[in-house]
Amino acid sequence: MSTNKRPIPDSIPEPANANHDLSALSSGQDYVPDVALIERLANELFAGVPGALSGATPSMGSAMPPRNHDLAIPLTGADPLDLHLDTPDTPRAPQLPVSQAWAPGAALVLPELDSGYQGEDVLRELLKDNAREHPKLTGATLYFLNEGAAYRQPQSQGVPSARGVQPASSTGHSPIAGGGTSQIVSSGHAPFDVLSVRRDFPILKELVNGRPLAWLDNAATTQKPQSVIDRLTYFYQHENSNIHRAAHELAARATDAYEGARDKIAKFLNASSSSEIVFVRGTTEAINLVAKSWGKKHIGEGDEILITHLEHHANIVPWQQLCAETGAKLRVAPVDEDGQVLLNDYERLLNARTRLVSFTQVSNALGTVTPAKQMIEMAHRYGARVLLDGAQSVSHLRADVQYLDCDFFVFSGHKIFAPTGIGALYGKPEVLEDMPAWQGGGNMIEDVTFEKTRYHPAPAKFEAGTGNIADAVGLGAAIDYVQKLGIDNINRYEHELLVYSMRELGNIPGLRLVGTAPDKTSVLSFVLEGYQTAEVGEALNKEGIAVRTGHHCAQPILRRYGLETTVRPSLALYNTREEIDRLVSVVRQLARR
Repeated sequence: MSTNKRPIPDSIPEPANANHDLSALSSGQDYVPDVALIERLANELFAGVPGALSGATPSMGSAMPPRNHDLAIPLTGADPLDLHLDTPDTPRAPQLPVSQAWAPGAALVLPELDSGYQGEDVLRELLKDNAREHPKLTGATLYFLNEGAAYRQPQSQGVPSARGVQPASSTGHSPIAGGGTSQIVSSGHAPFDVLSVRRDFPILKELVNGRPLAWLDNAATTQKPQSVIDRLTYFYQHENSNIHRAAHELAARATDAYEGARDKIAKFLNASSSSEIVFVRGTTEAINLVAKSWGKKHIGEGDEILITHLEHHANIVPWQQLCAETGAKLRVAPVDEDGQVLLNDYERLLNARTRLVSFTQVSNALGTVTPAKQMIEMAHRYGARVLLDGAQSVSHLRADVQYLDCDFFVFSGHKIFAPTGIGALYGKPEVLEDMPAWQGGGNMIEDVTFEKTRYHPAPAKFEAGTGNIADAVGLGAAIDYVQKLGIDNINRYEHELLVYSMRELGNIPGLRLVGTAPDKTSVLSFVLEGYQTAEVGEALNKEGIAVRTGHHCAQPILRRYGLETTVRPSLALYNTREEIDRLVSVVRQLARR
C-alpha cells in the first residue's frame, strides 16, 4: 500500500438521485447497495488513521489529477465514526474521526483495514449502524483503499477506466441502469501483487547490458506470461491440426480450442454472441477489413469519414485510401494543448453526410483516454457508424461493447500479453451480415460452383484460408490471465504507477511531458532539452531500460505539438516504481550534463 497522500479535487458532483431509502439496510437484510444509495458525504476526512495514507504528494496540476478512490483527506473535526464490526473473531477496525464541516458531494475514504474485512461488509455495517446516528452519512460516497475490496469509480472525475467504459459488478459487465449513476464494484480478486505478477513473465528475468530488463515499451508490444507460452506449447504438442470439418480427434481438439478462444474474447468484450468476433492479424488488418468491405459498400462521393487528430497511422491511411477511391472526404476533429478531443469541434464536424466515425479509445502517442461513450452517442445521432480502436486500451481499461454501443471494436492480441499476428474485430450482427466478404478462399465458403459462390455467415465469411489457429488459442490464454487478475485491479495499479511516473518525470529540469490530458493511461511521452530522442533511448538501453523513440506511427499528433519524435516509456501491469526510479535516474543524469 502506498504511503503517499493524493491531492484532492475541489468537489465531487452530487448524483442525480441523491435521496435514497435506507430501510433495507437498517432492517439488516442481506442487501448489496448500489453506490448511488450512499452518495454525498463529507468534505474533509481522515488522516493519521492506522493503515491510512500519510505524507504528501505535490499536485500535478493539469498533468494528472487524482483518481477519487485514491484520496486521503485531512481532518478538521472531531465526531468520531466507529467502523467497528461487532463480531467475536474479527479484529476491531480503526475509528475514523469525521469532520463536522460536511458538504454535499464529498467522499469518505476508508483506509486499508485489517485482514478479514470485506469492503462490502464494512459498507453495509457502516450504513446500518450509523445512518441514524450520523444522518449526513445518508448518500455517502465510500472509497476502499484495500486492494481486494469494493470500490467505486466516478464517471465524471477524470478516471481513465470510467471514461467511455462503465465499471461493472463482479457478476458481469452490465451498464448501470438509468445511465449516469454509479455502482459498487466488487473485484472478486486477490489484492494486486506486482511481484507475484512479475514471476509470471519469464522474459523479465533477462539481463540487458548486465542489468535487469525494465520493459517500458508496452504500447508497442507486451510481454507474454508463462501461461500463454505453455498454452502455445501444449497446442503444438497435443492439438495441432487444421480446424473444422475433419473427422479425426486432433481436428476436434484444435477446433474446440480455436472456437473456445473466440468465446473468451466475446465474453471479455461483453459481446452478445461469439459470432460477432472475427479473428484477424491485428488492429491494422481489422480496420482495413472494415474499410475494404463495409466502407466500399457504404461510402460514396460526397460522403464524409470523421477521425481525430490522435489517430495511429493505421486509423488514418485506410480511410485516406477509401476516400481516394470513392471521392469521399476525410475530416479530422482537433485536440487541445493537453491532448483532449475538443468535443464541441467534434460535434460541429458531424452532419448528415457523415457515414463513419473512427477513433482511438487511448492514444498510443499521448495516452489520452477519449470520452468514447459520449462520442459514439453523438455520432449515432447523425446516423453514422462508429469504429472504436481498442489497441491501446484493451489491456488497461474495461471494454464493454454493448455499453459503449460501438458498431465495430478492434484490437491486437500482442497488446494484451498474447502472441503477435492475432487480433479481433467485433461487429454488431446486423453490420457484419450486411458486409461483403473481403477475401476469397477456403473456410469461408458454404458452396462453390463455377457460376456462383455462397458464403458462410459471419464470422467465417471474413476468415478465408487457414487462420492463425495456435495464436488465437494463445490470445484466449492471455485473456484468461487478465481475467484472473481482474481488469479493474490492473487499472487501479497502473494508474497509481502512472501518477507516480508523471510526477517524477515532471520534476526533471528541461523535460517536457507530451500528453497531459486529465484522462490518460499507460503512456509517458516526453522530450528532453538538448537531446535527440534517440540519444535518450540509447542511454536508457545501456541501463537495461527499454523504451520506444520515434514518431510511434502517429506523426500528425506529434506535429500538432511541433515535434517529430518523442521518448515513449509505456506501462503495463508488471512494471514497478523501482523501474520508474531507474528511468528517472538516467534521464536526470542526462539533464545535469
